Amino acid sequence: MSDVSSALGVRLYPDLVERGGLAPALVETAARHQLDLGPVTAPDHGRARFTCAEVGSERGTVCVGLGSQARYFMIDLRVSGEVQARGDVTDLLQVAQVAAAWRAGAALADLTAQFPFMEETKRHPVAHA
Repeated sequence: MSDVSSALGVRLYPDLVERGGLAPALVETAARHQLDLGPVTAPDHGRARFTCAEVGSERGTVCVGLGSQARYFMIDLRVSGEVQARGDVTDLLQVAQVAAAWRAGAALADLTAQFPFMEETKRHPVAHA
């Protein structure tokens, strides 16, 4: 069994195994639907190089991971390392659409309205002493 097969699980993610991991599959999906994701990266080592992807932009980073017991994609929108919104979805095309909308400048409220599976995270102000 190949590294990518054992990392992803052929049963849950056969399409991702075929494409060499989450990041290449996300790039291919975006290209097929003419969505601009810019550079899509993955960690260099270990299982995460197949199971994680990041789409960077000036606004922040869209981090994508995989469910391990069921097929779904976990999305975090991070700004300065803080999660601003998150969601889970089963369709890789919707992951690409969220990332493209974020890169294009969609406001969080618009993004969560367009993609109901995404929710803004609750942020608490830092208390100053």
